Amino acid sequence: MGSSRTDSYSGPGPDAALTGDRTVALFLEMMSAERGASKHTLSAYARDLEHYIDFLKRSRCALADAGSSEVRAWLAELQAEGLAKSTIARRLSAARQLHKFAYAEGIVDDDPAGGIAAPRKARTLPKTMSVGQAEKLLVAARQQAAGARGKARLKALRMVCLTEVLYATGLRVSELVSLTVGMVSGDDRFIIVRGKGGRERLAPLSPAARAAINSYLDAVKQAADVVYLEPSQYLFASSGAQKHLTRQHFALLLKQLAGLAGLDADAVSPHVVRHAFASHLLQGGADLRSVQQMLGHADISTTQIYTHVMPEKLREAVESHHPLNR
Repeated sequence: MGSSRTDSYSGPGPDAALTGDRTVALFLEMMSAERGASKHTLSAYARDLEHYIDFLKRSRCALADAGSSEVRAWLAELQAEGLAKSTIARRLSAARQLHKFAYAEGIVDDDPAGGIAAPRKARTLPKTMSVGQAEKLLVAARQQAAGARGKARLKALRMVCLTEVLYATGLRVSELVSLTVGMVSGDDRFIIVRGKGGRERLAPLSPAARAAINSYLDAVKQAADVVYLEPSQYLFASSGAQKHLTRQHFALLLKQLAGLAGLDADAVSPHVVRHAFASHLLQGGADLRSVQQMLGHADISTTQIYTHVMPEKLREAVESHHPLNR
C-alpha cells in the first residue's frame, strides 16, 4: 500500500515488526536513500524522534494509535521543560515528517501531526557590522600580509583571500572553506559555489577578491614548487581529516584578525561577515531577489529579514520597490 520507492529502499516489508522504533529506522533509511540526507541530518532526526517515541512509550501509546491529543501532550511536555521555541519547532517538524511517512506507507491509518502548529518563534535579527568595520577587517588582513615573510606570508595571503572572498560573495562558511581550485579558476567575474543539497550557483566576484585569489594561488605554487594545481584540489588545503581548512579554525583566525583591526573580536564571525555582505548590498540599492540568489536562500522570506536591520527609509525603499511586496 506504500508509495513507490527506489531500489535502495524497499519499504517496510510484510513481516516487519512496525513498532515506533522500527518505523523511525525505516524513516531514516528512506531519508538517506531517497533524499540523500547527511549523517549529521540523520543523527539530528534520530535524536528528536527518539524523544518523541520515548514519550509515547511512557504514555503507553503505540505510534499507530497516537492521535493529535498525544502530539499536543508531547508539545506541552517540551514547553514545560523550558526548551527554546526553535527546538520545539524542530522536534515537531521531525514528528510531522515521521507521521507523514508512516501514513504514506500504510503503517498508520491517519496523520495526527499534520495540522498541529508549532509555537511561534521570535525572529532574531541578524548580527552585522558597518561598512567601516568591514573595511577595517580587510585592511588589517592586507597589512598583515604585507609585513609577513616565509610561511607566515602564505598564511597571511590565505587570510586575505578568505576575508576578501567572504565579504565579496557572502558565502556560508562551509561553502567558503570547501572551495576547490576549479571553482575559482573559471570566469574572473564569478566563482562556482556548491551549496546546501549539492545545489550549485554562481557568486559574483569583486576585483579585489579575484586579485586576492590570484595572489594566494601564486604563493601556493611557489611554496609547493609546482606549475599546475588540480581543479579538484581544495583552495584552502589542509593536512587534517577534512583535507581543507575547518570552519572552526577559520572562525578563530577571523577573531584574531578582528582584534588586530581594533574591533570587538567576540562580535565578529564568518556569519556576521555574511550578514554584512547582504545588509550592505541592500543598503546600496540591490533588490531582494538578487541578494536571495547570491546568498543561496531557497525562500525569499529568509532574505527579507535583512531589511529589518536597515534604517527605516532604506527599508521602506527596498520593500516598496520589490515586486513581491506590491
